[in-house]
Amino acid sequence: MYEFNLVLLLLQQMCVYLVIAWLMSKTRLFIPLMQVTVRLPHKLLCYVTFSIFCIMGTYFGLHIDDSIANTRAIGAVMGGLLGGPLVGGLVGLTGGLHRYSMGGMTALSCMFSTIVEGLLGGLLHRFLIRRGRSDLLFNPLTAGGITLLAEFFQMGIILLIARPFADALNLVKSIAAPMMVTNTVGAALFMRILLDKRAMLEKYTSAFSATALKVAASTEGILRQGFNQENSMKVAQVLHQELDIGAVAITDNEKLLAFTGIGADHHLPGRPISSDYTWQAIERGEVVYADGNEIPYRCSLHPNCKLGSTLVIPLYGENSRVIGTIKLYEAKNRLFSSINRTLGEGIAQLLSAQILAGQYERQKQMLTQSEIKLLHAQVNPHFLFNALNTLVAVIRRDNEQACQLVQYLSTFFRKNLKRPSEIVTLADEIEHVNAYLQIEQARFQSRLRVQLNIPQALAQVRLPAFSLQPIVENAIKHGTSQLLGVGEITINACQTGEHLHLSVEDNAGLYHDNPTASGLGMSLVDKRLRARYGDDCGIKVDFESDRFTRITLRLPLEETPC
Repeated sequence: MYEFNLVLLLLQQMCVYLVIAWLMSKTRLFIPLMQVTVRLPHKLLCYVTFSIFCIMGTYFGLHIDDSIANTRAIGAVMGGLLGGPLVGGLVGLTGGLHRYSMGGMTALSCMFSTIVEGLLGGLLHRFLIRRGRSDLLFNPLTAGGITLLAEFFQMGIILLIARPFADALNLVKSIAAPMMVTNTVGAALFMRILLDKRAMLEKYTSAFSATALKVAASTEGILRQGFNQENSMKVAQVLHQELDIGAVAITDNEKLLAFTGIGADHHLPGRPISSDYTWQAIERGEVVYADGNEIPYRCSLHPNCKLGSTLVIPLYGENSRVIGTIKLYEAKNRLFSSINRTLGEGIAQLLSAQILAGQYERQKQMLTQSEIKLLHAQVNPHFLFNALNTLVAVIRRDNEQACQLVQYLSTFFRKNLKRPSEIVTLADEIEHVNAYLQIEQARFQSRLRVQLNIPQALAQVRLPAFSLQPIVENAIKHGTSQLLGVGEITINACQTGEHLHLSVEDNAGLYHDNPTASGLGMSLVDKRLRARYGDDCGIKVDFESDRFTRITLRLPLEETPC
């Protein structure tokens, strides 16, 4: 009967012990303990945590004669089981020295037994890790089993060291069964608390990740097309559906762009921002949470609005400047879940990145347009001057040829000015280049020969306009025009797999392999192709000095639909 009462008393003390463990599991302190401890900071945390539990096990113990019936073994064994032999031994030493400082007949034997208990947990840790069975470390049966074995060792050590032996034997008879039961059950329950914490964290993380992935997939690219009312409404509807909250709003720095959910009848897109919380988030660049309790919330538009709380998250653009907000709402009878608050902030970062990417792409397009216009400004006056001089000379000797040259000149400038950034067919691009070459042939006469090898089957393949003309001009201006003999320009087109290869080859071979020497025209064509189709496409240069220079354009084989 005495032993049964002792078991009940120890279980009561263990309950207090486990309640403290449960409360600590709600903090970030327990997160590193939910996996195999490898890193030094985690080992240190494991040592400190279980040393505290080891000492608490002694304090919560029951004084019997000159000894203490306790749950100290739980801390020592768990420290070794999760941290390894070194951590287990140190936890046992710390708990053992504390017990020794309290004195009594079993002080020395309990100190040694506590060290042995920590080492037993650590040795099992090492054994399971080497066998690749780290999953068994977090099994409550493993924790309970090794603790039971540790208690057997403790009783044996007490009998070996404590004196007088008769008193030691009577003590072991009294406390052996109660301590074995209590410590075994306590260690298993302690491990169960760790497992429940890990399961909850994994569930939370899984739910967070799944929702975040859905939102990311559903909103991908929407705000890249522009931060406006239409696109913002699409995003707001996705967030409202996926987050399962009362309402979602999106604003810029002046007005409401989108609203969906509870209160949509009076929160109308296009209206100026009226909420003080929104202005606070914009001006300070901070997340504002008005829970309707500690921080009061009341709709600024309608006295009977059913919304009871709001989370306002800034959206950032270029140079980390606030360009608007996302506002999440809940009804008066609901509170924000922590996952929605965390997700809201993460989604705001995602959408800010989309907006910033869209701004960057538009700026990049504007820069490309500017570069193309600059190229036209450089090419057109120079080419027009040469063309007019050629036309004056031809008029004197051949009026019919002069009329053809005027038509070619008209075709060249019409295509040059009409479609600086459009996608055109290969046939259209060749017509543009041919007009240029006809004028240049009239200028150089017998000193320039041109050959076009363009299969009819590739005539409808699409490519960026103004891709070939700068390459052909370079071939003449920096190649064949420098020759004393006859210059030859050959333009070929062929299909290689899923790609179109266009090559412009001259027989001068005057190209120099110097990146800084590449003309604006060729550099811009390469940049445009890579920006549009990726680094797998672009320009390749092959040359052999004084023999040839071949510029090859590689781009996807895209045909114009019929």
